[in-house]
Amino acid sequence: AIRALRVIRGRVSGPRLTEAMEIELPDPEAQLAFGEALARLLPPRLVIYLEGEPGTGKTTLVRGILRGLGHAGPVRSPTYTLIEPYELPAARVYHLDLHRLSAPEELEYLGLRDLSGEDAILLVEWPERGSGTLPPADLTIRIRYQTEGRHLTLTAMTPEGGTLVRSIDASRPLSGEPGTEQSGAP
Repeated sequence: AIRALRVIRGRVSGPRLTEAMEIELPDPEAQLAFGEALARLLPPRLVIYLEGEPGTGKTTLVRGILRGLGHAGPVRSPTYTLIEPYELPAARVYHLDLHRLSAPEELEYLGLRDLSGEDAILLVEWPERGSGTLPPADLTIRIRYQTEGRHLTLTAMTPEGGTLVRSIDASRPLSGEPGTEQSGAP
């Protein structure tokens, strides 16, 4: 079962008011299920940064999101191509894996500036490699190893990201267990 640990409302960093949520996922299947549930809540234009050590399941989460948006084919990390486009009935999605990016300027050759102006969902693995060139994140998902499964921290970086975190909390497709904690400002 997917368990929402807590929803944190308040100042996460600096003067900006933001929201965050922590979630535990026991296995890859739960990570896929969370991605599918998340997909149902995504607006047509959003930037999500996916952070975590190699093997934490960033691409697994992307696979779940794409399935939730109607993609039935394989999903591989675009480690060598850097970007993989998906034209889906529910949305246009670009999956970026910047692990092998040598310099952020290389993103200009991929037409990132053009993508930023589209109604599209950008799912970006290793966003720190594109620092200064990528559009800012609406939501950052940090995935960490734990003894069993994964620990996800979702942090809203914009009002759109905050709306998404609140929607996840309100929809509770993640948790059969009540009792998320709230702290900070409402």
